[in-house]
Amino acid sequence: MKRNFTSLLLYFFLIFTSNAFSQNETINAFTNRIFDGKGYQPLTNLKWKFKTEGKIFSSPIAQNGTVYIGSEDGYFYAVDEKSGILKWKFKTNGAVHSSASLYNDIVYFGSFDGYYYAVNAKTGKEIWRFKTKGEHWYSEIGMWGMKPSDLLMADLWDFYLSTPVVYVDHNSALAIFGSSDGNLYAVDAKNGSLKWNFQTKAAIHSTPVLEKNTVYFGGWDSVFYALDCKTGKEKWKFSTEIKTGFTGIQASATVHDGIVYFGARDPYLFALDAETGKVIWKYNAENSWILSTAVVKDNILYVGTSDTYALLALDAKTGKEKYRFKGNGYIYSSPAIAGNTIYFGDFTGNFFDLNLLSNGKESNIIPTENRNKYAGSTLKNNLLDFGFVTKQADLSSYAENQKVMCEFYKLGSIVSSPFISNNIIFYGSADGYLYAYNLRKEK
Repeated sequence: MKRNFTSLLLYFFLIFTSNAFSQNETINAFTNRIFDGKGYQPLTNLKWKFKTEGKIFSSPIAQNGTVYIGSEDGYFYAVDEKSGILKWKFKTNGAVHSSASLYNDIVYFGSFDGYYYAVNAKTGKEIWRFKTKGEHWYSEIGMWGMKPSDLLMADLWDFYLSTPVVYVDHNSALAIFGSSDGNLYAVDAKNGSLKWNFQTKAAIHSTPVLEKNTVYFGGWDSVFYALDCKTGKEKWKFSTEIKTGFTGIQASATVHDGIVYFGARDPYLFALDAETGKVIWKYNAENSWILSTAVVKDNILYVGTSDTYALLALDAKTGKEKYRFKGNGYIYSSPAIAGNTIYFGDFTGNFFDLNLLSNGKESNIIPTENRNKYAGSTLKNNLLDFGFVTKQADLSSYAENQKVMCEFYKLGSIVSSPFISNNIIFYGSADGYLYAYNLRKEK
């Protein structure tokens, strides 16, 4: 925890790729978040919004006219892309904080009920389920010195479960995902049978990223790993720092031009040689966690931060900061890019589109309805302020921190990451809605 508990941080998570897929191609989490587009395309009108009965922390994906997303209400939803009408929903016995991947008309995702599922993408019928040793929030006794010291406390900023990604090799396919039990699992994508597992020392809630025959991921043990996709054997590993309040890797990685980028709580953004794991550069995030997954375009890396409320634009080769765009709260929503526009949300319920050619000066903001309703009582000068919401409460008490988080969620916090399809952008919110906005069409 930060000094005097006056500032806390949060987790991010999620999932993108391009829109043009055949049914046999795979939409993987975090592999490609640059979509077709031209020029600056701000959001225009709300096309529709779809209500679930729980907070949405997972991120949507869309294919063949259907948008898929999970909710804390325990359901995984398939929604018509054009109308926002429910096509089907699949019930689990736990919150669905995992985003999904699609391959060969099968949608893959995990639930806090301890299972990872493969479901028919068209009908919502279960194909198989794989039982882990249990899914749970990362927890510690007396976390960060909070009271009571003997209480097992769930990390209030650990929102997500790992998203399965599909590795395809000739005629076989593996669904690969992390688990709260500390294992990275690889199962047969068709029948769910275990092919290999790799044991770490703590929960894995980040989403693995595939590049050629290597899978990259980090976990709550603060170690970043590179494994062979076929065998699960370790190629190399890289340790980040462990210290109170600044421990763990929650962000998923990005691989670009032979470099693997990832953020950690320690708090740095790292650029490592993808083959060797050697450090190329690291960026000091000024005591802000980096939980957002980076995206790279035109040799510029874009990533969100926590307490500095920034979307950073860094030189991808050197890590030198080019500029930063200031949000109103923690930025854990991983950005997506279409043309010259980058899209992302913040923890106060604002969703931004930013002109990449403006050096952070031209942008548009869409707030949630709840943000408009509660901003006056929850935000200080329109900014997130942990101390302001506590109103002299004892922040060394875990229960008081839980109360603050509940107040923040009323704003419709956006930690879900956007997905773009057919000139529509989709994202989820802690207000329980999946939003669909039209983008301005280029002339």
